Amino acid sequence: MRRQEFAARIWSKLMAFDRAESLLERGDRVLAAVSGGPDSVCLAHFLRAVARRKGFSVALAHVHHGLRGAEADRDARFVQALGRRWGLPVSVIAVPVRAAARERGQGTEEAARKLRYQALAQEARRLRCNKVATGHHLDDQAETVLLHLLRSSRLEALAGIAPERPLSRGIRLIRPLLPLSRREVLAYLEVHGLSHRSDSTNRDTKFTRNWIRRKVLPLLESRNPSIRERLAGFAAQARALDRSEAPQ
Repeated sequence: MRRQEFAARIWSKLMAFDRAESLLERGDRVLAAVSGGPDSVCLAHFLRAVARRKGFSVALAHVHHGLRGAEADRDARFVQALGRRWGLPVSVIAVPVRAAARERGQGTEEAARKLRYQALAQEARRLRCNKVATGHHLDDQAETVLLHLLRSSRLEALAGIAPERPLSRGIRLIRPLLPLSRREVLAYLEVHGLSHRSDSTNRDTKFTRNWIRRKVLPLLESRNPSIRERLAGFAAQARALDRSEAPQ
């Protein structure tokens, strides 16, 4: 597929998803969570492009977890440079993950996730943003379904990642990239000539999500090449069933 055709197909897929879920609307003030990784760079680029057409504003937020030393510092500088190049404001927010994990008796992953969303909600409120966008995509959805199957049997857990949900009072959390696979995200970056950062901890399979990503999903894919799409479809059906059974 030629570059222009591919770019048009991805754009069409993202815009169709946006229309179906009513994620981005005129007058929105959107805070995009940007780690510097491929998905978040793709998110920031897409939001910047569509903001011009739909009439909303975009700011970037980078949450510095303080876990990877100089590598994490370089990630923060990368996002700041991205913001300068694209004319978008950037906030770098430091969160004390290790201290919080010790105090709360939580694992590092869990503490980082909770602090990250708290920090994004606080920054969105400070900037008067009504939406926070993250770069979760279809592969994240598949991984989340498998992760929840290991940890829970509740229907709402098996529903995986919702396209949007409340984050804090007056602030919605949205996932505009959810229909794209990781391969499509990487191809989007290549088509648009976009660089990104890589988090070395994503290769460590002692973390359950990384183990699912690097070991379990490739094994399942060897039997069913469409396993990611199947798991994402399962999550969508679980969300629909959960909504239908909710008290009216």
